[in-house]
Amino acid sequence: MPGNQTSQAIQALKVHLATVADLRATAAVLRWDQETYMPARGAAGRAEQLGTLTRLSHDLFISSSTRDLLVAAEAVLDRLDPDSDEAALVRMTRRDYDRQSRLPAEFVAARARAASLSTQIWREARRRNDFPAFRPALAEMVDFARREADYIGFQDHPYDALLDHYEPGMTSKDVDLLFGRLREVIVPFVRVIVERGRPVEDGFLHGEFDIAQQRTFGITVAEAFGYDFSRGRLDESVHPFETSFHPDDVRITTRYQRNYLPSAMFAIFHEAGHALYEQGIPPALARTGIGRGAGMGLHESQSRMWENLVGRSRPFWQHYYPILQDRFPLLRQVGLEAFYRAVNRVQPSLIRVEADEVTYNLHIMLRYELEKRLLEGALAVGDLPDAWNERMQTYLGVTPPTDADGVMQDTHWSSGSIGYFPTYTLGNVVSVQLFEAARRAHPTIFEDIGRGRFATVLGWLREHVHRHGRKFLPKDIVRRAAGAELTPEPYLQYLQRKFSEVYGVTLEEHARRSS
Repeated sequence: MPGNQTSQAIQALKVHLATVADLRATAAVLRWDQETYMPARGAAGRAEQLGTLTRLSHDLFISSSTRDLLVAAEAVLDRLDPDSDEAALVRMTRRDYDRQSRLPAEFVAARARAASLSTQIWREARRRNDFPAFRPALAEMVDFARREADYIGFQDHPYDALLDHYEPGMTSKDVDLLFGRLREVIVPFVRVIVERGRPVEDGFLHGEFDIAQQRTFGITVAEAFGYDFSRGRLDESVHPFETSFHPDDVRITTRYQRNYLPSAMFAIFHEAGHALYEQGIPPALARTGIGRGAGMGLHESQSRMWENLVGRSRPFWQHYYPILQDRFPLLRQVGLEAFYRAVNRVQPSLIRVEADEVTYNLHIMLRYELEKRLLEGALAVGDLPDAWNERMQTYLGVTPPTDADGVMQDTHWSSGSIGYFPTYTLGNVVSVQLFEAARRAHPTIFEDIGRGRFATVLGWLREHVHRHGRKFLPKDIVRRAAGAELTPEPYLQYLQRKFSEVYGVTLEEHARRSS
């Protein structure tokens, strides 16, 4: 009888949460459509639809029915294996319920409507390079972020309340420590590369590259990685993204540039990494609230791993460069080593999604610092373009010629995703910890990659990361998979090892010359 009561309590909670999950997935389908195929004049109607669905799912999740079912499930929690799907479902549902129940339903619905409209306004304003047109919508999204932080509550900084949504268990103090250590190494390393490194030529990456061929090559690689197109698709959007409605419906987008090959190519690799994570979550976890990635930092570790550790590696291009040359004959005059160095060129640049591995985190630090100042009220939205340009010059030595390539380049703020950006750097750090753990278990991984075979690395990720879904906090999954707590040191060693070889310089040489 006790076992039957346990099963009944958990099953009742699952059935209830499945309806919530379905409503959220339906809203996600509408957001995907808005980014891909929705006609421009559909924005107002779509905002209302998303507001309604978001309110309905929120109301149902924070309802007394959820509370009662959760209390009943918690009453049998001590009878469950702590690592079981059922125990994890109860723990994470309690965590989500306590957070979400602090947010009024009308606030959640209003934010969803505003985010939908703001995204459409951003898209048009970016196209016209018209920040003043976007400013009121952005100011509204910043206000929503401040109000959310106040509703949720925080101890040290309002940023903590927002960050916890994207990376559960992490605080701004953790981010500050991480960024401080990265800045300590990366800033002088960029300087020595730029000042003393062997020049890298990449002019051949700027030419005429047929978009249909770019798409075909991207699909070829994504399929080889393991992305199942019978459960996914590739479309175009202003800003590349991945979205999942169910492990059997996981979609990605990219944006193509006819005159610059790496843009769409590496975006496809990146988004395919996200999609592999979602497609690898066990079907049993679908529609439960724990059937998705554990946190955006862990999610970004997957995308950055496939984009960079795999997709920018020498073994990868030893296999795929001849295939790429067949599709783009102008590359036949360029040797493998020249191409490898070109796609790993370090150059301070304007656009985050096209930044090299070494300078990428400087883009993230800039955004993080601005977000914190916006939340504190120390920076007005109207002053954001100047503050952005000033920090770009300080961190990267470049100043955007337009706001479209500056403060308006990312979609995140338009949708209210304030608190998200640090997870990109967290993903970079975690990607190396996980990849090195996979290599310790399977020393031939790079040999497999050099043959165009990715089942070994994907299999390791499936076993140690993907299968957990959202059963545990991200830091716990990292500890279980990598055998250590989060640390930036393996990542910093990876950067120095790889790019010292590409550029023929080391940070130590720079330190000796400077002393």
